Amino acid sequence: MNNEEIIVRVAHSGDTHYAETITTEMEESAKARGTGIAKRSPAYIAQKMNEGKAVIAHLNDGTWVGFCYIETWSHGAFVANSGLIVAPAFRKSGVAKNIKKKIFDLSRTLFPEAKIFGLTTGLAVMKINSDLGYEPVTYSELTQDEEFWAGCKSCVNYDILMSKERKNCMCTAMLYDPADHYEPEETKQFFEENKSGLERLLRFKEWKFIKALRKPPSPEGGQGGSPTKSKKFFSSLFHL
Repeated sequence: MNNEEIIVRVAHSGDTHYAETITTEMEESAKARGTGIAKRSPAYIAQKMNEGKAVIAHLNDGTWVGFCYIETWSHGAFVANSGLIVAPAFRKSGVAKNIKKKIFDLSRTLFPEAKIFGLTTGLAVMKINSDLGYEPVTYSELTQDEEFWAGCKSCVNYDILMSKERKNCMCTAMLYDPADHYEPEETKQFFEENKSGLERLLRFKEWKFIKALRKPPSPEGGQGGSPTKSKKFFSSLFHL
């Protein structure tokens, strides 16, 4: 599929008829990958469109291609670019990167001082985020808004999250802090130089968490310790 045929733009009220298609594909995609996703209703997706806090991709003939939306937490101090989804026929076309760039730019325009974060289980999304200047962080650096974490209850990995006292899970947390961040060239270069190792670490993380759920919890307490405020880059990527 030629990417030139795909239109990527800010969604509006005229796009709400896509909402059910989007939520269905989100759920089916999560099932196919065997990973979790915080479920969202068609009404919720339509609300994001009406508010102008979403990006949609489609063909000239109206065929739906992809979607992503913005959520705000902690009174606007944090912004999440959530629910990235691409229709199966258009995957590996490069449109996901275009959607992420558009929603990132929209977030920076609407909430210029907010920290932008995301949670992902996929190396491909990690690469896209790295290209934009995100860096992996520990969960403690994300919003602590209870409403955000409540959204994880519908995820198949919620038991893992709670067993880790919300300090870690299958997802990798990534953050862009407008006041304290690396340049995209730096994060992109690091990813390219270390992607093989990162992929192995993702597999190890999945293996470790699943193994932990199959045996009784250890009577010993888990390790604590809060990260420093300064930029740690990728040293805390897998805070296991």
